Amino acid sequence: MIQKLLKKVKDEKFEYIDLKFSDIHGSWRHITIPAETFTEKSFVNGIGVDGSSIGFLSVKAGDMILIPDPEVYFVDPFWETPTLSVLANICEVNPTEPHPRDPRFTAQKAADSLEKLLPGAEAMMGPEFEFYLFDEVRYNQEPNKAFYFLDAEEAEWKSRDASPSGKDTFANRGHQIRYKEGYHAAPPRDKTYEIRAYICKLFKDAGIEIKYHHHEVGGASQQEIEVGFAPMMEMADKSMLARYLIKNGAVAKGKSASFMPKPLFMEPGSGLHVHQFLAKDGKSIFYDKNDPVQLSETGRYYLGGILKHAPALLAFTNPSTNSFKRLVPGFEAPVRASYSEGNRTACVRIPGYIKDPSEMRMEFRPPDGTANMYLLFASMLMAGLDGIKSKIDPGAPLNVDFAKLTEEEADKYPLLPSSLERALEALKKDSDFLQADGVFSDELLDMWVKIKRSEVEQIKVRPHPWEFRLYYDV
Repeated sequence: MIQKLLKKVKDEKFEYIDLKFSDIHGSWRHITIPAETFTEKSFVNGIGVDGSSIGFLSVKAGDMILIPDPEVYFVDPFWETPTLSVLANICEVNPTEPHPRDPRFTAQKAADSLEKLLPGAEAMMGPEFEFYLFDEVRYNQEPNKAFYFLDAEEAEWKSRDASPSGKDTFANRGHQIRYKEGYHAAPPRDKTYEIRAYICKLFKDAGIEIKYHHHEVGGASQQEIEVGFAPMMEMADKSMLARYLIKNGAVAKGKSASFMPKPLFMEPGSGLHVHQFLAKDGKSIFYDKNDPVQLSETGRYYLGGILKHAPALLAFTNPSTNSFKRLVPGFEAPVRASYSEGNRTACVRIPGYIKDPSEMRMEFRPPDGTANMYLLFASMLMAGLDGIKSKIDPGAPLNVDFAKLTEEEADKYPLLPSSLERALEALKKDSDFLQADGVFSDELLDMWVKIKRSEVEQIKVRPHPWEFRLYYDV
């Protein structure tokens, strides 16, 4: 594979190699080297980086190296200079070994744990990318003032704007989308379909399979792009790439894409629902036509593990304080650990439209785009595998809307954490399933909790604008 990659670099006359790697938060970092210095030695000696500056504090030293993965690369469409992007793993030096906090290494260990439990099986993942496209984004926080300002040409509030005037550059011809009425909106109300099509072309050129794209519920330019299934490690890499293409593709078209779970009051939040199943020989092993919801015993146990560990999972699948402003009743967002066939208010949904038994699957609905893609997939898989090992039965499905249940009926289904702080408390009580087979290291868990608790504390000490509405005149 190394020789194949080096030949491609030479034959296609790339001038630069851009090494991309994930920091602990789940954002790509990169370092660029001239193509002529990219040789076989690069895969042995690596490229040096200061890991301590990006959160990878070493037990040995700050110096670390990036080891390129010769199997994962793409032509960067946003560079004018011919550039090949290659994904890399973060390693310790002396001796060279994977860094225990490297998210990509953690995901690979989760895949290895599946192979150990069910030889020949693959975890197939298929995420839905929801995001908003804004035309203007401003925010600030100072001791005596705070604000955020977002604008989108499709938003209902734009119908009140006089345009063109001041900084407005488009003529307001109406056709705005009313609050929460954007689902599958058609032109002329959907003014962003060409941007989605452009981004999807970037996906295809980079080898990411597209299922479809459409306008989402949020009237202020909420979008969705759903991709096809791929094995977990491949999909984790492609999910990082997908976010990169969406963000930079939006910038190229004069927009700003945000995966923030709840950027707007009164509009739906953006999730990152993950469809998943275990497969052997290309077919789902979750299917059983005799089960009421067509789940095999293995599928039921996997589901049981997801539901049992859901409170702790949210520390990785919903790792921002803003995440929990989305997980509230009334917006099709799950608030209790339950499963259902087709019910979108459930924590896990068994899609009712599945016609192909080879793709029998379940959809975990809480996650959002603030997650580290590698830790997102790895944590869900480890919960499912614990369910299989421990034979955790998920019970009967809940096929009614929670809003229609009595308080006594609803209390049979445990509440999900209502804040990041509570999710971290759940993780503290329930992390053994993540540490099975050494997948999530102590160093990674400790660092993650420290970072996230710091974020919680930062929000706690800052006044909220609405508090002035509630309390200023007391």
